[in-house]
Amino acid sequence: MTQRILVLLAHPARRRSRANAALRRAAEGIADVTLHDLYEAYPDFLIDVDREQALLLRHDVIVFQHPVYWYSCPAILKEWQDLVLEHGFAYGRAGTALAGKALLSAVTAGGSEPAYGPEGLNRHSLVEFLRPFEATARLCRMRWLPPFILHGTHLLDEAALARHATAYRALLEGLRDGPAGARPAPPQHAHGGA
Repeated sequence: MTQRILVLLAHPARRRSRANAALRRAAEGIADVTLHDLYEAYPDFLIDVDREQALLLRHDVIVFQHPVYWYSCPAILKEWQDLVLEHGFAYGRAGTALAGKALLSAVTAGGSEPAYGPEGLNRHSLVEFLRPFEATARLCRMRWLPPFILHGTHLLDEAALARHATAYRALLEGLRDGPAGARPAPPQHAHGGA
């Protein structure tokens, strides 16, 4: 069964982003994958809740694609969550609209993987910093999928960036084509450099 995928793009400086732009290009043109740029749709942050909820209802897999900003997501994605994932729709006794759908975080970070380790600058892995998104998935009765993480984006040459973009495209195609309830292979951790 084909899974319809909604990729919510949230990058406030998308014109300067090499890594997120490459991931976006990799996702463009994939059948049954909808790209929805939140900063482009809502430059004033006035989010159309009904429109966004309708988009969610039409898709089976939701992807939050964004850079890591201050150990979380850019402001518009937080605003989107606060408004769109409301009680009675996404959670609560009657809030079952997202039950059974899947949530995947696809994130980019300038810091290297060692920087996101117990001895590194950030002291925690990116998987740990993504726990609030996992908790959101659970509250909304969604399936949390292993995240796609691209570390060291500032160090990537064009060939490495192209390889990671190809891996992201393959992940999306696999989610789209996989059987209902299927999970992708283990967490996708991409590293800067070669």
